[in-house]
Amino acid sequence: MEILFTLAATGLAYLLGSLSFAVIVSRVMGLNDPRTYGSKNPGATNVLRSGSKPAAIATLLLDALKGWLPVVLVRWGGPAYGLHEGTEALVGLAAFVGHLFPVFFRFQGGKGVATAVGVLFGVDAALGLVAGLIWIATAAVFRYSSLASLVAAVAAPAVYVLGDGTAWYSETPVLLALVAMAALLVWRHRENIQRLMSGKESRLGAKKKG
Repeated sequence: MEILFTLAATGLAYLLGSLSFAVIVSRVMGLNDPRTYGSKNPGATNVLRSGSKPAAIATLLLDALKGWLPVVLVRWGGPAYGLHEGTEALVGLAAFVGHLFPVFFRFQGGKGVATAVGVLFGVDAALGLVAGLIWIATAAVFRYSSLASLVAAVAAPAVYVLGDGTAWYSETPVLLALVAMAALLVWRHRENIQRLMSGKESRLGAKKKG
């Protein structure tokens, strides 16, 4: 039965992650589909390009919530069904993958930054806070949102190990999930990485030419 509960929880987490709130919020607020303008990425940053800050904030919070909620629900109610750390890791990763490849939106999702942050806060509030501070510090120094996201994502597994007191070689389920999320996030930012290397990436606060 434990396996069935684990599979059910993971599947539900994926479905929750598949809710593309950038698209949903834009539709509810009468805005253009974020997949049709700007970077065409269904995420809070692109929704902001619509000119609606409330829509962007709502998207950001809801995308983070769908990463946080499955993890904490398993932690709070999972033990009664034999679900523990391994299932927490699976549902967090499933929600993140759902955002990247949403079944409700032809598997065309966002880059996963907000959802990843939600998962980190679900795993440990301190972990999410430190990752957020790393993002802010990197963005403040270099003025690149994409670079800040990449640095925070790659740093998160190391922060988890150091904060948890786990040996660096310990392959815990949560650590593996964090490493997998970091790898997927880097892959989703591959175009940003190319622009960073060529000096063509847009800086935070910079006005676009034309």
